[in-house]
Amino acid sequence: GRETFYESDLKGPIALVIGSEGEGMGKLVKEKCDFVVKIPMKGNISSLNASVAAAVIMYEILKQREK
Repeated sequence: GRETFYESDLKGPIALVIGSEGEGMGKLVKEKCDFVVKIPMKGNISSLNASVAAAVIMYEILKQREK
């Protein structure tokens, strides 16, 4: 994705699609998505466990909807 997850508007109806660990999403799946976000990484971390990535994004969705 071009935008980080916290820069994106996640307040409306949403279906969360999580890519596989290390590989990300397949091209055909990505083409069907309205938008793709990224989780920025620091240090030597190249990817997150899929469930951790989902939890990070779901927390941001909740945070944005509570405002």
